[in-house]
Amino acid sequence: MKKTAAAAPDNALKQQKTLTFGKTLTYGLGIFGIQMLVGYINTYQSQFYSKVLNADLMICAVIILVAKIISSFFDPVIGRLIDASHFKSGKMKPFVAFSILPFAIITFVMFLFIPFPNNTVKYVYIAFTTVLWNILMSFADIPSQGMLAVLTPSAEEKSGAAGLSNMLKSVGLIVPGIVVPIVCGITGSPDIGAKEYMITAVTVCVLAILFVALMLSSTKEVVKSEPQKMSISAMFNELLSNKPLLIIFLINIVGFGRNLAVNIGVQTASVVFKEGFTITLFGNEIAFAGENLQLALGIGSSVTSFIGIMIAPMIAKRLGVKKTFMIFGVYGLVASSAYYLMFVFGPDFCRSFWGIFIGQFVISLMFGTHGYAPLVMLSDSVDYREMTTGKRTEGLQYSVLTLSVKLANALSVAVGIFIVGLSGFKAEMANTPELITAKMTNTVTFAYWMLPGICVGLTMIPMAFYTLDRPEIREKVKAYMENRADAEQTGNE
Repeated sequence: MKKTAAAAPDNALKQQKTLTFGKTLTYGLGIFGIQMLVGYINTYQSQFYSKVLNADLMICAVIILVAKIISSFFDPVIGRLIDASHFKSGKMKPFVAFSILPFAIITFVMFLFIPFPNNTVKYVYIAFTTVLWNILMSFADIPSQGMLAVLTPSAEEKSGAAGLSNMLKSVGLIVPGIVVPIVCGITGSPDIGAKEYMITAVTVCVLAILFVALMLSSTKEVVKSEPQKMSISAMFNELLSNKPLLIIFLINIVGFGRNLAVNIGVQTASVVFKEGFTITLFGNEIAFAGENLQLALGIGSSVTSFIGIMIAPMIAKRLGVKKTFMIFGVYGLVASSAYYLMFVFGPDFCRSFWGIFIGQFVISLMFGTHGYAPLVMLSDSVDYREMTTGKRTEGLQYSVLTLSVKLANALSVAVGIFIVGLSGFKAEMANTPELITAKMTNTVTFAYWMLPGICVGLTMIPMAFYTLDRPEIREKVKAYMENRADAEQTGNE
């Protein structure tokens, strides 16, 4: 009897390993679908407003910043709703199912051309839809990210799922930048107009709904917990008292510049790719230059990010999340600074298409741990917090993650567009490269290449205080989760 009892926790844990590669892949595809919608807004929102709706770029930057800050205060409320929920199908999945269709619809609506009677109505509309989009994004993003903590009790399986889902997340963010030029080729348009934006919106929205439906139909929540009710004040106390959660929050805030590559990618492509090339696509000639070469930056970034995302878990398995994060942080600070200086002061090759592509390829390796590490850290934080307090609050903790991401993105949009505005760049210059000056180019690329590296370097400061990857703590958490799984199995029997 004693021998059987001693072996039970290990056997129970093995039985709980339901997160097969197929389920891990479909979970990642669901994240991919949601991030396509996020990537489309982050990449093209300000350009659409400026070029199609003829809105002032600087005013848009302020509106987007304020709207994101306002909507971010809903994130803890959403987290509270998730933790207090009690659905038979699980804690996270119902919220993803309820939110994906409204989220896709508002994404489509934001790229419709509307002939506003005056600027006041136009800017009120932009503010309202941006706030609503961000709230609906949180309803989809918080539970979809939080699913990682409830799909398996195994830390190893969570780590593998985090790596794959982050790789697909990165792909999802750049897919709109690939779809847009293809749509331009189909329509025969030399630049991105209202029709091209609308067709792309339909495409990414339909694909997002299909991928999320696949995720929901093929995954199952296996880590159960009782509904937890928590006041708003208690939620903020949770953030202040939960050191690992606070570290993750600070990493995202001080690392806000990591999002600049997405938020001002179109404007950057417009100033660095003044001369491109023409290809025949679907029987139509389309010029790949300026804003339509944003995909070159995206592809260069994503390929290296994939490499970083693949090798980061392997390095972390040997050195731990903290040391791996620090290695990538130092690399990012050095690589981004070196390339920016080469772009400004180096030979002409550094400013050519292939020079820029190679530079983007080299720099983007620094992002390898910045999508992977916070998810692993937060999953560990959920387990550790339950072990030390007896409460399991995935919804709250993942809402804090999305809150920090949203605030960081708000800073990124505001700072990025503000720097682009200071440079003198305007959306219509995407088709008039002769108006783009060297000073304008250097200013925009500083925000695109140099500032993200500085922010990545700054994230090492809060990370220095992270302790959950210490072997003795990981062993305690692992033992706790094994005993938890054993108790659940015994209860079910």
